Amino acid sequence: MQESRIGAGPHARWNGRLIGLVAVLVLVNFMVDTAITAPLLVLPEMLDHFGTDQTAWLNASAMLAGVMWAPLLGKSADVYGKRKVLVLTLLISCAGALVCAVAPSLWVFVPGRLLQGAAVAALFLSVAIVREICAPRIAMIVVGIVTSGSAVLNIGSRFLTEKLAAEFGFQILFLISAAVAIAMAICVRAVIPESLLKTPGRIDIGGALLLGGGLAGVLGYVSLGSEFGWLGLAPVVLLAGGAAALSRWVLVSSRKPDSLIDLRNIGAPLALTLLVLVLGTGSYQSMLQLIPLVSDVSADQGLGYGLAGQGTLALLLAAPGIGVMIGGPVAGMLATRVGPAMTLAGGIALGTVATLGMFLGVSQFPIAVFFAFLLGFTVGALGTSGFNLAGGLAPAERQGIVSSLVMVVIAIGSVVLDFVGAAVLKSTAVSVGGETVNSGTGVFTYITIASVAFAIAAVLVVMLVRKSRSSTKTPSLASL
Repeated sequence: MQESRIGAGPHARWNGRLIGLVAVLVLVNFMVDTAITAPLLVLPEMLDHFGTDQTAWLNASAMLAGVMWAPLLGKSADVYGKRKVLVLTLLISCAGALVCAVAPSLWVFVPGRLLQGAAVAALFLSVAIVREICAPRIAMIVVGIVTSGSAVLNIGSRFLTEKLAAEFGFQILFLISAAVAIAMAICVRAVIPESLLKTPGRIDIGGALLLGGGLAGVLGYVSLGSEFGWLGLAPVVLLAGGAAALSRWVLVSSRKPDSLIDLRNIGAPLALTLLVLVLGTGSYQSMLQLIPLVSDVSADQGLGYGLAGQGTLALLLAAPGIGVMIGGPVAGMLATRVGPAMTLAGGIALGTVATLGMFLGVSQFPIAVFFAFLLGFTVGALGTSGFNLAGGLAPAERQGIVSSLVMVVIAIGSVVLDFVGAAVLKSTAVSVGGETVNSGTGVFTYITIASVAFAIAAVLVVMLVRKSRSSTKTPSLASL
């Protein structure tokens, strides 16, 4: 009975079974937060434990891995079934979390984060499942709930995990993530029906390795260049290797009939959507990385910023969670009236205002909480609108790979701006009382970069809205 539900027709209205499915998918995406975002709570502790200042590698390595995992698992979901691949994703993330929990050094911890990064795929696989089991109109709302509803749990978990980490060490967060991943794998297997709609094809593992490895090389250059010199041997080798891998990926992908991402057939609406998302979500993620760093510095140090002693970090990181919780469903409901392109534009406008507001927020706690909330609302609206807009450009049998494209650009944007921001902070650091700290110049330059990215996204989203209005029909991406 369970296996045939999807084939019986999509849900056109709310009912008990749909509510149960949505609840499980919301919990799945709560697991994604425990894997990707929760470690930000203990970022300073992890830096001290491993004796490193490589903030971006500790924070962004999981999202970096998501660039490789997303298209690989998205295509696998279309070929082998969405539920089966979602369960596999949860198990891989669990294994990575356990490696991180017992890692004796940074060189073991980072590979664990790369495995844990598979959790990124759980988000877009949930969206692909929703678009298959729901009629289009209700799907827009459900996508907003599924992608943002876990924020309800995140609000409480922020305070709990902060206390647990203080008592048992940062490793407890990874043990919790592993436990949640196992529990969700069992629930998905028991509750979510397997898709009956599958697409024959082969999985381009080599293409995924080239894409992920190439991006890792380029970003490794950005991360290490400020420490070893931009023309140092190791950074230049990383840059050359990464550029070569990415070039090879583009060349091979343009020729393979079963490539993970067919660059030749991405139309203008989807291309604009992806560019807006890579800039908008990347800016948000970089600001989220900045919050724990400025909250660890006191304003009394005279650096021009600092929130230490003004309030708890858990509240600062919970504020975006509240915003996400509201922004996602609101964007989904508005999309049924004005379309996802307009809701995406609204999200970008709010994000621009919120990022500019952080110029004041890095030194005044109440302002930081408000604009952190607004940033969360922004990312909830961007995620929901991006998935709804991109999903509408693909046929049912290609939802997995098209949804993965959204996750790929979200991961790329997050990783790039995280690394760029970390490099800026490192290159402008100053010594105060014998301790190296981030300078005010570095912090405000960091925020300026995020603000400029949002401004560029605003220009692109205006073009997208105009193109959407002028199109009577959205082109199909059946060849992806």
